[in-house]
Amino acid sequence: MSSSVRATVLYDAPGPKGRRTNRIMTGVTILLALSVSAWVLVILAGNGQLAGKMWTPFITPTTWTTYLKPGLVGTLKSAVVSIALALIIGTLLGLGRLSPVTPVSWICAVVIEIFRAIPVLILMIFAYQMFAVYHVVPSSQLAFAAVVFGLTMYNGSVIAEVLRSGIRSLPKGQVEAAKALGLSHRQTMWSILLPQAVAAMLPALISQMVIALKDAALGYQIGYIEVVRSGLQSASVYRNYLPALVVVAVVMIIINYGLTMVAERVEHQLRAGRARKNIVAKVPEHPDQGVETKDRAYADKHDPAHIDLRRLTDEPA
Repeated sequence: MSSSVRATVLYDAPGPKGRRTNRIMTGVTILLALSVSAWVLVILAGNGQLAGKMWTPFITPTTWTTYLKPGLVGTLKSAVVSIALALIIGTLLGLGRLSPVTPVSWICAVVIEIFRAIPVLILMIFAYQMFAVYHVVPSSQLAFAAVVFGLTMYNGSVIAEVLRSGIRSLPKGQVEAAKALGLSHRQTMWSILLPQAVAAMLPALISQMVIALKDAALGYQIGYIEVVRSGLQSASVYRNYLPALVVVAVVMIIINYGLTMVAERVEHQLRAGRARKNIVAKVPEHPDQGVETKDRAYADKHDPAHIDLRRLTDEPA
């Protein structure tokens, strides 16, 4: 009954005819998906993309050491560096936008809105051209620096908004209590509000880290050696584009899943630590005052431990 009531809050529960229509549509959709998948597999098999020799290069160490391993290292290196910098820059921008100093808040807001509105690939291309023209970094690190710049500024601006939303969602009474204790704005932000906002918005931060890892593949457009570029290079040698892309996709799925599992474990530990610190003190028991309490008045008289106080007062001394 409760589930049906909850269902009707959002939409009308389907009747017998509606449920029958839903089952028919589900069956038709499944058959259509299976038919399209079978058609694609037949075409791929006709072109020889499913032959065993197409997958053989990926079980030899040479393919991994020559192509995939350098690309995988490049992807992880750019992702780790950009995520670390994005967390730092995002925290500073988010706190700066909440600053009581109006010019600081405006400047941080402008920076956040600009870099959040520009696509990551455009940021990478812009940084690549700027670093090349003004010789900001050595030519050997030009593509790496451009990828890190694009990922850092875009994800940093998004993280800043995530943290700002998390801080805004906290009860205002905490800020008032901090002011009553004499804490400054900086102490209130860093010691009270920011840790709670990070713990509350950790799922969104995890999702942004995964996005940064996937966006590292955009470095392929500016010549950066990452896992997608390495996979396509191996495919151009062995003429197995579909198996190469499938292997690259599986590798990225494993990496993203591992990152998500690690972040979820960190989130669980943070919440468990907060639960241990928020243990409510036990209320001390008051000594017996010799007065019949409500629990005693309604006690079961058949209980052997029950004592009738009125009978004790009637007995002679």
